[in-house]
Amino acid sequence: MSKLPKELKYSEEHEWVKTEGDKVRIGITDFAQSELGDIVFVELPEVGDEIEADEPFGSVESVKTVSELYAPINGRVVEVNEDLDDSPEFVNESPYEKAWMIVVEPTNSGEIDKLMSAEEYSEMINEED
Repeated sequence: MSKLPKELKYSEEHEWVKTEGDKVRIGITDFAQSELGDIVFVELPEVGDEIEADEPFGSVESVKTVSELYAPINGRVVEVNEDLDDSPEFVNESPYEKAWMIVVEPTNSGEIDKLMSAEEYSEMINEED
């Protein structure tokens, strides 16, 4: 089990959220990618799209399954990681660095505080094992 970056927040759907000034960067956790297996395709929203908390904003396809990506917060997409079009394996190799998925301007930054800390997320996934 990899180390969870402590500065990130986590959702019950295995997304991570990194606050960067007034924006947030979102991706999926190492735990999520290891459960999915080899990622072969990532489908992401367009810049300008609105995402809604707990609603799907895209999907990742692995050799085993297709899994929805659930938005951890409400907001507007301001940047999309286009590297994942050509290199979906980044999700497996570097879930917290290269494989960020979208950057969002949150509608309500208070929502970020409701997400789990690394410690809380770690407890949750250990219970799932």
